[in-house]
Amino acid sequence: MSDEATPATEAPAAQSKESSCESTLACDKLALLFGSILCRLWLGVRALQTGIEKYSGQKAENSEVEAGGEATGLYAGSTEKAYSLEYYTGVPEGLRSQFEAEPLMIGFALNIFDKLLGPALIVMGITLLLGVGSRISLLAQGLLYTGLTWGLILLNQGSGIAWLGTHIILIVLALNLIKHDRLVILKKW
Repeated sequence: MSDEATPATEAPAAQSKESSCESTLACDKLALLFGSILCRLWLGVRALQTGIEKYSGQKAENSEVEAGGEATGLYAGSTEKAYSLEYYTGVPEGLRSQFEAEPLMIGFALNIFDKLLGPALIVMGITLLLGVGSRISLLAQGLLYTGLTWGLILLNQGSGIAWLGTHIILIVLALNLIKHDRLVILKKW
């Protein structure tokens, strides 16, 4: 008789546990979906725009100064931000020279980062925003940020290391929430 009573007493406890779970934010499927989308959106925009910025530079313009409608022979220079393939730098020149002076920096790794950093960030940003292979894209982003962290550790750039650590935490959070994301093209990957 005690065997039959046990399941009957467990059922209400399980039901109350289930109903309390439904009322909390941690069990709210919509909140988990929104959290996943926001993490993916933030990381995607961050990667995409960072990759695009690798193609930015300053375009200089000189224009002749006029006084009273007449040319003075003087020129005023101005610069404006522009984007072009000719401006591409994966690793900024100032950092590149510091990395080259670092004995633990692997030369071929620096060249790979210099050539591929911008395009890789753009591809990862687009795939995250579209939800195409989000897990693979997040893994690739995490590996990329780990490589960048290693470089900043060599240069003793504490604030940059902390920023990249924050990105890694967001990637881990996004990987944990991705199972709740229904707005993806390739859900498995």
